[in-house]
Amino acid sequence: MPDSNKISLILDRAITASLFLLAFAAPLSIAGTQIAWAFALFFWIVRAVFVRPKFSTSGFDLAVISFLGLTILSAIFSYEPEVSMRKLVSVSLVTIVYLVSANIREIKTARWLTAILIFSGLISVAYVLGNFAIGKNLKVTQLAADSPLRTAGVEEGDTVLTARGTQVTTLNDLGSIFAEYGSDGEIPLTVYRHELILNYKVPTDTGWYRNPSSFGIAEWSRGRDTRAAGFFGHYTTYAEAIQLIMSVAFALLIVVPGSLFTRKRIVLAAAVAAFCAALFLTVTRASWAGFALSAAIIVLVGASKRTVLICAALAIPLVIGSVFYLQQKRNVAFIDTKDGSTTWRMTVWREAVDVLVSSPRHLAVGVGMDSIKTHWRDWQMFDNGNLPMGHMHSTPLQIAFERGIPTLVAWIAWMFFYLRMLWRTIRRNNFAWFELGLVLGAFGGSIGFLASGLVHNNWGDSEVVMIFYLLMGLSLAISRAPREN
Repeated sequence: MPDSNKISLILDRAITASLFLLAFAAPLSIAGTQIAWAFALFFWIVRAVFVRPKFSTSGFDLAVISFLGLTILSAIFSYEPEVSMRKLVSVSLVTIVYLVSANIREIKTARWLTAILIFSGLISVAYVLGNFAIGKNLKVTQLAADSPLRTAGVEEGDTVLTARGTQVTTLNDLGSIFAEYGSDGEIPLTVYRHELILNYKVPTDTGWYRNPSSFGIAEWSRGRDTRAAGFFGHYTTYAEAIQLIMSVAFALLIVVPGSLFTRKRIVLAAAVAAFCAALFLTVTRASWAGFALSAAIIVLVGASKRTVLICAALAIPLVIGSVFYLQQKRNVAFIDTKDGSTTWRMTVWREAVDVLVSSPRHLAVGVGMDSIKTHWRDWQMFDNGNLPMGHMHSTPLQIAFERGIPTLVAWIAWMFFYLRMLWRTIRRNNFAWFELGLVLGAFGGSIGFLASGLVHNNWGDSEVVMIFYLLMGLSLAISRAPREN
């Protein structure tokens, strides 16, 4: 075998190994996922020296190229070009789509990558459910009237997350921190109360903390109030990631052949139930609704009438339970115009549209990625600083605001061609059940992802978008592979 062929074979194996690492790391670690992506990209570039890569010019590919080109243009004309240029690193994650689709040469590779992604997702679910079962942090259930914590602002039912930046799990933890740093004069506490993360300062100048009973905590327990975030830093990020993976697992459950109690169906049902519990514990309304929409599409497209009725019957108690749990944990209704997060969104959406239409430049190339962090005062955003600063909490609006209307149009075209490709692949129905389930799950999950993106900037979460790109690449590989009956 010529040396070039040997090198090409070695690089092929290195790329495949990197993709397996990427699939495993995606639900667990953004750093691990990006390291795997960087290795795969490096090996792919080196391989191109020995084997010329083939490029297609479908509508899908042209939409991706247009989106990337317009994004680069918006970064050049940004109010903060250096800041926006640095954001292009996260934009380049789209290469995951082509790394996966161009380097899967056997259907079994796609199957293994999907299985590893689901398995790794279940590891994060086990972590979430374990934390919920054991409890986390210090929940104050009964507090004396003269407690220094109450005087500082802590209330019964609050969960103490940290004291002086250190995690608090038991009353002894709290006592140890106060004993070590009480001489500072005050100890900062971070407390969780419903939706709020509150910060208080507890004075210690009188030396009361030397007696543990002086805290005035009559009863406490391990907290189970904070919203599940898996190994990610935020519950919304985790909810969006779980929604995408669970959609694939649910689609596989729907299309798996055999009787009701085959081993494959039981295993998949257990996996979906575990994912559902983890998503439930994120208490994230938009992601709940996104998966509900995804599941409905999957069932209506891929299931028999009997299965549709069974799923509808199972969904009713889940919906009722979800609404009740939401009320208990977040003290809001599913649709609540008085909810602080809703009113915040309405205000910021209005301000963003006003800034967008205020200048032809903004309409053409946007204001630039992340330029809002330094220029929001110039546009009097976030109610002139009376609201917490953040992003637009809407993917389409975020893209238009930062990159301009043409970039938004290119993104919409990209999503259209992708969903059309998935739909045509599903309708051909000439694949083995696993490939059909993967494509059907990607179809439903993508629609759920785009729907929740109307009120979440889920496109801005690298952890989520890397999973989205991985599934996109797998789906493209399936659609272009030789057919199996």
